[in-house]
Amino acid sequence: MAVAAVLTLSSCGGGDDDKPEAKPGADNAAASAGVFPVTVEHKYGSTEVKEAPKKIVTLGLSDHDTVLALGAKPVGAIEWFKEKPYGKWPWAKDLWGTTPPQIVGERDEYNMEKILELDPDLIIAVYSGMKQEQYDTLSKIAPVVAQPKGHEDYAAPWQVMTRQIGKALGKATETDTLITGIETRFKTVREQHPEFAAQTLIVADSFEAGKYAAFTKTDPKAIFFNEMGFKLAPRIDENAQKGANVAEFSAEKLDLLDADRLVWVTSSTSANDRIKAEPLYAKLKVAQEKRDLFIPYENPDIGAAFSFNTVLSIPYAIDQVVPLMTAKS
Repeated sequence: MAVAAVLTLSSCGGGDDDKPEAKPGADNAAASAGVFPVTVEHKYGSTEVKEAPKKIVTLGLSDHDTVLALGAKPVGAIEWFKEKPYGKWPWAKDLWGTTPPQIVGERDEYNMEKILELDPDLIIAVYSGMKQEQYDTLSKIAPVVAQPKGHEDYAAPWQVMTRQIGKALGKATETDTLITGIETRFKTVREQHPEFAAQTLIVADSFEAGKYAAFTKTDPKAIFFNEMGFKLAPRIDENAQKGANVAEFSAEKLDLLDADRLVWVTSSTSANDRIKAEPLYAKLKVAQEKRDLFIPYENPDIGAAFSFNTVLSIPYAIDQVVPLMTAKS
């Protein structure tokens, strides 16, 4: 859609019925007082945020978690995998309350008209694949904080993304406190379970029959287990395409997964049964010695928690995962 056509909507009468009414306090997604103005550097340059934003739109998979953690509530958010980003995940449900955001797109496809109707004063797209053209269009609507510079899309550490969002909200000090708290949680796990440091771990998934994937060191799932103390297998990164967060392969290469510990993040028990029934998988030592662990993505939402790997979801993930990793088989 042309930029001019999108921006023309600001003078049109359409869409008012769907536009949420601005309310004082948290209900209008206002960030509490911070330090402004601030300038945030990112993939496409730098963006100045002159004052505390009152209406924030988040366009990354998990960007809203950090915004919520810092006391604001986005008026718009992206939907991924047909999962609504509010009222679902246990680590964020209470912070959303009864005020859901408007859905303004799916994955990296943004509905510019809906974003414009929300009249945001800050757009955050940190854990996203936003393109230059999209950034240029959105920058005509409001200040945009894009992906961290110096990292592939979806590959920046959670600390980097959290600090970038925190700075945009004028809350660098509060953000550092949040990060320190999470890092302390990880340190406690490592101290209580020094045996993790001696074990190499791989996180994997199988999207369909005969197709498998293992996550590289830049993927949030692998980062989560690495910060708990486990070592990651370099061969996964070596078998992934440049810039990719997964190495994808067929059953003939399942031996790539033969590590000390293997964690599957799966969407159903039928997927678990299919993996276990694969003859080549059954031959792996990690399977024969029951050093593999099948963790559901949701219901309970454990896999989702360490897939998000945010300052909100990490504590929940740690509480759920540690007992699973230390349980006797």
